[in-house]
Amino acid sequence: MNTLNVKKGDTVLVITGKDKDKRAKVLAVSPEKNKVIVEGVNIVSKCKKARSAQEKSTIQKIEAPIDASNVMVVCPKCEKATRVAHKIVNDKKVRVCKHCGEVLDVQITKETKKAVKEDKKTEKKTTKTASKAKKSTKADK
Repeated sequence: MNTLNVKKGDTVLVITGKDKDKRAKVLAVSPEKNKVIVEGVNIVSKCKKARSAQEKSTIQKIEAPIDASNVMVVCPKCEKATRVAHKIVNDKKVRVCKHCGEVLDVQITKETKKAVKEDKKTEKKTTKTASKAKKSTKADK
């Protein structure tokens, strides 16, 4: 089963295709087909035939699905298109921005956001100390 990093209601940036560089809201997600429907993107014309004498035949403009790999989630805090990281905070799996560490899920509480920020700070400190340790071992040799 495919899991998507995009959810209904997210703001996304289209990165390929005829609607490249458009930012819009996700209307629907289909993980089985790996497709998303984005507002105002991939507009196609669909003919609707009249079913009775009183109706008129019309040409309707609708949004067609696009592949989920053609969009990137836009972080609400830093306003950048970003890849999505996953972290477990307070026994919940949350989506996190790779650039700023902000939680992307809307229904997450303030406590969860604070815990994610603290995780990011400790992660930076551990990577700095690890890089210093590598440098000192190289100098010893």
